Amino acid sequence: MGENAGARTKRADARRNEKTLLDAAAAVFVESGVDAPVRDVATRAGVGVGTIYRHFPTRADLIIAVYRHQVEACADAGPKLLADNESPHAALAQWIDLFVDFLVTKHGLAGIMQSDHSGFEALHAYFLERLVPVCTDLLDAAAKAGEIRTDLEAVHLMRGVGNLCIGAEADDSYDARRLAGLLITGLRETG
Repeated sequence: MGENAGARTKRADARRNEKTLLDAAAAVFVESGVDAPVRDVATRAGVGVGTIYRHFPTRADLIIAVYRHQVEACADAGPKLLADNESPHAALAQWIDLFVDFLVTKHGLAGIMQSDHSGFEALHAYFLERLVPVCTDLLDAAAKAGEIRTDLEAVHLMRGVGNLCIGAEADDSYDARRLAGLLITGLRETG
């Protein structure tokens, strides 16, 4: 094994470790909000708090990394869900569940980034660039299969789901996933 193979393995290990940290942080943020203690993220990831801070020196760094990680996870999930489901409508519903989890986490991001408006705008543009095409593909597949109505654009569906998620992080009894599910059910073609 050459020197480059060792470096590639180390880089692959570092990427896996970072993914583990980001998955843990995303889960904690969905459950407890972005103000959750870093020690909760460390416990979920099975590492020490120092490891989190070595990768992400500030809470904002961690939150932004989770945001980007979740955007990529949502983007990657769309095609996989379409391939794994017989029903494009079922794939769309599962993708919307992932999107809701992402949005609940994302709402805390705004407060963290108030002082960096241009940074927040860049992340929002990245979000639209990566996720609108995925949602469009899911909607198109479900419409082509005759499962849903065809008069809805992805960006409007995503905005509607986003509006259903507002306040979810502040009210434990509010179930944004359930309401988003009702919206997706309502897309069913009835005629």
